[in-house]
Amino acid sequence: MAACAALPSSIVEYFEGEDFYRCGYCKNESGSRSNGMWAHSMTVQDYQDLVDRGWRRSGKYVYKPVMNQTCCPQYTIRCRSLQFQPSKSQKKVLKKMLKFLAKGEVSKGHCEDEPMEPILEDAVASDVALINKLDVQCDLKMLGDTLKESLEREEKKKGKPAKKEDSKELIQSQEKEELGSGEPSRSVEVRSVPQPGKGADLSKPPCRKAKEIRKERKRLKLMQQNPAGEPTGVQAQRGPKTEPHQPRSLEDLIFESLPENASHKLEVRLVPVSWEDAEFTSSFSQSLSLYVKYQVAVHRDPPEECGKTEFTGFLCTSPLEPENPPNGPDCGYGSFHQQYWLDGKIIAVGVIDILPCCVSSVYLYYDPDYAFLSLGVYSALREIAFTRQLHEKVPQLSYYYMGFYIHSCPKMRYKGHYRPSDLLCPETYVWVPIEQCLPSLENSKYCRFNQDPDAVDEGRSKDPDRLRVFHKKAIVPYGVYRRQQQDPGEEAAVRQYASLVGQACAERMLLFRS
Repeated sequence: MAACAALPSSIVEYFEGEDFYRCGYCKNESGSRSNGMWAHSMTVQDYQDLVDRGWRRSGKYVYKPVMNQTCCPQYTIRCRSLQFQPSKSQKKVLKKMLKFLAKGEVSKGHCEDEPMEPILEDAVASDVALINKLDVQCDLKMLGDTLKESLEREEKKKGKPAKKEDSKELIQSQEKEELGSGEPSRSVEVRSVPQPGKGADLSKPPCRKAKEIRKERKRLKLMQQNPAGEPTGVQAQRGPKTEPHQPRSLEDLIFESLPENASHKLEVRLVPVSWEDAEFTSSFSQSLSLYVKYQVAVHRDPPEECGKTEFTGFLCTSPLEPENPPNGPDCGYGSFHQQYWLDGKIIAVGVIDILPCCVSSVYLYYDPDYAFLSLGVYSALREIAFTRQLHEKVPQLSYYYMGFYIHSCPKMRYKGHYRPSDLLCPETYVWVPIEQCLPSLENSKYCRFNQDPDAVDEGRSKDPDRLRVFHKKAIVPYGVYRRQQQDPGEEAAVRQYASLVGQACAERMLLFRS
């Protein structure tokens, strides 16, 4: 047996059985089920391994949903930050922030905190816009010189430039004439939308094959480069090849330079969750006031249920032991508050854990008066950029963990908008791209994402007797402890604990037994 002086950092107290409680998503009074343990202390590596097995912390309480029984299965989700490219809607949020900082502009549009459309819809919208543009350009080109002459004649008659409506009428009349010739029409005429079952909607462009669009795009590009109809091809003189347009990086969009006379100043500070840290303690009162304001306004919590005690236990207490290895990030590993200071006051706080392989998002609270800045989206993008920054020093730290993805709750699907991302298989604990998981989730709330029927949990508990127990100020292997206690009921609980945390954590962490 080892003395308590040799205690490692991770000491946990497992609660036998499953908790049944009210679900915060579907409001089922007893539908949510999970296993849990109190972490008196925990190393960052142990917690990294636990989140990779579906665990998550709330203060010092670490819990794991019983996935095949809970009413709203919660799948651990991570974003591959190095490959991340912001979507159209996410770029709008970054531009909105820059406009506010630079000129004080306040968006009058939709100010929901989370993006309302997924990335897939952004991609489809972009494609449709491109196709529509190409269709119009193609139609005008195909009408040729005859249409140009008609437009010129019309302008001379009216003595002013032709309006869009005039152009549309001419196109319509030209197309109607062509219809009589037996040639297929490429009309851009806007007609009334037909009743259901009465035929195609002619107000929309005709469907075209992708190959056709590519050919047309290439033809238009050549025509723009060679408007005089000069020869093209190998024999033609070609200019130097231009580099294809590169999309702006996330960092370019976030850290775009502001004018010297900018209306506002935003500063993001990383503060360790520690009562020994001067910055943490000096900003505690302001941070607490912001938390209460957020909980009351956004989550409709009664003020007496979100006071100092609740705030401290939930977001200012962490089991993670700070670590500062020489090959780690400059800020070290552990729990932090990422504070967003606008003109000298805190308007948002992102609570995060920095672990060996990831930045794990714990919670965000913000000033509801600044909801128009979409701070939920903005902070997530800043945390992804921060993950990439840490990766430069620590190569294995490359993922951004967003907590749980809950497909059965539409409000919680927004986490799937940060692509590319993966979901954790609840049976084999391997990561599977979210695109492969979504079809299964449409059919069933609970899914095994790993399609290999023979695959098993490689990190499962294989030898529970090697689990370490902390009992009466001494550390003993569970095999020894079991023979001493001879309690079948307790044995079932310990074996359940070992199966949930896996062999590696079971051998490293100390299971406290009274």
